[in-house]
Amino acid sequence: MPCSCCGCEGIERHFDDRKSRKDLDRFRKRGPDPTTQMLIESLRHATRASGLGTNTLLDIGAGIGVVHHELLEGDVHQAVHVEIASGHLEVAREETERRGHASRVRFVRGDFVALADGIEIADLVTLDRVICCYPDMQALVRLSAARTRQLYGAVYPRDAWWVRLVTALDNARRRFKGSAFRSYVHPPDAIRAEIERAGLELVESRRSFVWEIAVYRRVVDYRGGAAT
Repeated sequence: MPCSCCGCEGIERHFDDRKSRKDLDRFRKRGPDPTTQMLIESLRHATRASGLGTNTLLDIGAGIGVVHHELLEGDVHQAVHVEIASGHLEVAREETERRGHASRVRFVRGDFVALADGIEIADLVTLDRVICCYPDMQALVRLSAARTRQLYGAVYPRDAWWVRLVTALDNARRRFKGSAFRSYVHPPDAIRAEIERAGLELVESRRSFVWEIAVYRRVVDYRGGAAT
């Protein structure tokens, strides 16, 4: 499995088969988690406001596939699902087949940063609670922002004292238990700077108690001119 960071083994073990099954059961009973639902709603609003429409989705760190499960119901036509954890991939494939979307989703296992050059550009790129699981924020955000043609949606932790405290306690607990998985509270200003450097501008931002939900649109094309 291609991997450019030191956290891939920790991600694989943390998001194991048992957790993946539990996440799928919860999704089937309750639908998307609140922050994921907020992201999906913001993306739909931005798509309709732009009048451009989105045909393709690249979902990075896609987990059990909640974003594309929802958006393939009329909002996008094709999706690429990139995920490190094999447990997530297995249940995502299962749910995709159950929904009749198997021919519309390409599954890629591995670290997106290591695979980015081989991943096609998409109209819409999403990272739902993924930046917080990756140590090299700059590389992940820079490379993922470069793969979007129109819209970019991300959910990441707020830089608040209570978020930093809980994250530190969780990481200490994992370290004590021998887990290699770590969470990160990357500075939101630095995340935004990387996204804007890629030629995108913020169109909608929302917050929960813990998370920031942000949607950007492309204003500068890949050749450095104004986007059309």
